[in-house]
Amino acid sequence: MERGTTKMTVKRVVVGMSGGVDSSVSALLLKRAGYDVIGVFMKNWDDTDEFGHCTATEDFEDVAHVCEQIGIPYYGVNFEREYEQRVFQYFLEEYERGRTPNPDVLCNKEIKFKELLDRALDLGADYLATGHYAQLRHNGDGTVELLRGADPNKDQTYFLHTLDQVPLKRAMFPIGGMQKPEVRAIAKEFGLSTATKKDSTGICFIGEKNFRQFLKTYLPAQPGMIEDTDGRVIGEHEGLMYYTIGQRRGIGIGGRNDSSGEAWYVADKDLARNVLIVAQGADHPRLFSTSLRASGLSFVDGKPPHPDEFRCTAKFRYRQDDQGVQVRMTGLDQCEVVFDTPQRAITPGQSVVFYDGEICLGGGIIESRQLVESN
Repeated sequence: MERGTTKMTVKRVVVGMSGGVDSSVSALLLKRAGYDVIGVFMKNWDDTDEFGHCTATEDFEDVAHVCEQIGIPYYGVNFEREYEQRVFQYFLEEYERGRTPNPDVLCNKEIKFKELLDRALDLGADYLATGHYAQLRHNGDGTVELLRGADPNKDQTYFLHTLDQVPLKRAMFPIGGMQKPEVRAIAKEFGLSTATKKDSTGICFIGEKNFRQFLKTYLPAQPGMIEDTDGRVIGEHEGLMYYTIGQRRGIGIGGRNDSSGEAWYVADKDLARNVLIVAQGADHPRLFSTSLRASGLSFVDGKPPHPDEFRCTAKFRYRQDDQGVQVRMTGLDQCEVVFDTPQRAITPGQSVVFYDGEICLGGGIIESRQLVESN
């Protein structure tokens, strides 16, 4: 190298590729931006059916085809053991407790941005990129902020809220500033084989399977009584684990001559008596809460905005508009969240995620709720 010249170092990026259009375009954009890109496909679950069909095999074939089109190397990694131990067992334990977990949140924390990130670093990568709809802002003091994706219909910060500074400083979200139609348009423009592939939905290890049949394979069902909010027995349930707070379909009560004719909703679960409690009408007070308690808190910045109390907005489930709340810290990783207005179907086991405008602050797991009618 001649004196006075500067050697340019090309940054290496490992892209977690699922076989879908989002991660495909993420890899393409990084390659076109001049990065040294490697595609990695994770196999987290053996979904081979009775006929020997496995969707993971098809997804890996799609990854291979896209990587060949883009001109990047690709690998497959198997995290089935890690996923079973850290995500699936948690999933089963929560359902056994009568709660409704969100395994995607834990998968991002424990698998994608821990196991896959470690594997990326082993490959000499500077960054790990994924096809999430989220954005990052790097501040002058070296900290990183997690921002909502530009497409409000696809924003995935709800599922990324457990990530702190360590993984986020190594993360890249190439399509986070784009709208979904833009992503598909780019895939079509460059002829990527995944351009028109349908988005995956639901929990990866359940897929298209019947949820109740799947759960019954791992947990024994314990049928019991269904009571209305006045304590009258009005039916039988198949097992509390099959129901979630606010659920309307699949309760199996049907029409009753002594009721108003409105739909029935799951209002609560009495685990001690193995009783499912239902309320009639979507606006029944038993479905609404004024506050919740959460544990297992994690904040992107490593600490809450204020050590005692702070105002922000929050989501209690993925597809929900932000709600105004007051957060009161009650321990190192515990808090009480008081709602500006009563909230419907607050569900233990789900995540409460905090926001300050476009910034995702962090969140925790919902433990309990304060009902409107019990005030």
